[in-house]
Amino acid sequence: MNTKSLIQKYNVAAPRYTSYPTVPYWDEATFNRENWANAVVSTFNQSNASDGISVYIHLPFCESLCTYCGCNTRITVNHKVEEPYIATVLKEWSHYVALFKDRPLIKELHLGGGTPTFFSADNLRLLIDGIFALADRHPDAEFSFEGHPGNTRKDHLDTLYDLGFKRLSLGIQDFDPRVQLIINRIQSYGEVEIATQLARAAGYTSVNYDLIYGLPLQTLEGLQETIASVIQLKPDRIAYYSYAHVPWVKPGQRRYTEKDLPSAALKQQLYETGRELLKAGGYTEVGMDHFTLTSDTLYTAAEEGSLHRNFMGYTHQYSRLMIGLGVSSISDTWTGFAQNVKKVEEYTALVNAGEIPVFKGHILDETDLILRQHILNIMCKGETSWELPTEQHPDFYEGLERMELLALDGLVAIEASSLKVTEKGKRFLRNICMTLDARLWRNQPTTPLFSMAD
Repeated sequence: MNTKSLIQKYNVAAPRYTSYPTVPYWDEATFNRENWANAVVSTFNQSNASDGISVYIHLPFCESLCTYCGCNTRITVNHKVEEPYIATVLKEWSHYVALFKDRPLIKELHLGGGTPTFFSADNLRLLIDGIFALADRHPDAEFSFEGHPGNTRKDHLDTLYDLGFKRLSLGIQDFDPRVQLIINRIQSYGEVEIATQLARAAGYTSVNYDLIYGLPLQTLEGLQETIASVIQLKPDRIAYYSYAHVPWVKPGQRRYTEKDLPSAALKQQLYETGRELLKAGGYTEVGMDHFTLTSDTLYTAAEEGSLHRNFMGYTHQYSRLMIGLGVSSISDTWTGFAQNVKKVEEYTALVNAGEIPVFKGHILDETDLILRQHILNIMCKGETSWELPTEQHPDFYEGLERMELLALDGLVAIEASSLKVTEKGKRFLRNICMTLDARLWRNQPTTPLFSMAD
């Protein structure tokens, strides 16, 4: 079957597998704040001294709504919200630290949003200093943050660099003015160039650009010009995402309709063209949706088989415990997940009442843990293996039976106790992992839950 036919066949709604089980399939009946706290403490005690922990901080504020965006945001031009929000985040952090006998060793720290550079440089320093008043840096610590090219200033870059940040991610999406206007995400090539140059001058070792294909009004010519401009600036990493059209989740996407989106055939062409241009420009495909220069640590991790994936995306380091702070943040103990409440007011009230502000989660059972590891192996290494007999785990065995259909299409090669994603199968990682998603197959969704795979 040719690539075009395969894309048509496998273009179904599928999770991105930053976790397993995926959020819609968490079993909330077995979850509460007490067993979540116990899971956090158990994992911390097992791993902090060696692996350290990861911390994600969600800073939700934006001055304007980017209509394509699927993130949890709060739109405001009132910067007086900064200090109260930081105070609440630090209080939430203190609730977690109070659970631990030892000081946390932070190995990874990421500021996401929203727009972290909505906050002033001084307030970002207040936040990070507050975090490390109760924690220490792991010897292999690596810190990163997301910035808007239009408001990422020199003082942001210099302040965060002084605090230990070495990685910057800039949301570009597309340079085409028509696309920028309809998605309300406007920044010039010049602004991106200046932010990139300032970051490199400050000493940042890795700059990432986010690009999206499948946006409304996007054309092949416009995308080609965007990628040519990006290659000229030579970021260390490029995340090349498929636009997720989920207006039932994000009403801002109703600013345009499906008629404004590229056809399935054009979206396929956008992806293939962008992928080939990036490879021709010196970038190597890593995992799913990511391209890197060979000098980048993500490339090295992929080559060495140490690539990891979590709710923050791909990383070259592994921490068993990830604590998410701020509204809507997700935490991960490997044996459990929890998500914070999504509204700033509710979040603030819970934290001030002395609560860890989670509102839902999932404690993984034995089968979940087995399937999670296999899905992670496929997403990060493109292969996985198992001990026979697989019949000891019926859900995994059933998944392998579903995988046979993908093997017939040449997407995977299955041996007696292993499978490997083929070159043809690399663009179908979501579909491959979905065959092992026992919870999804047991409870097929009747309403849209996920974006399309292609």
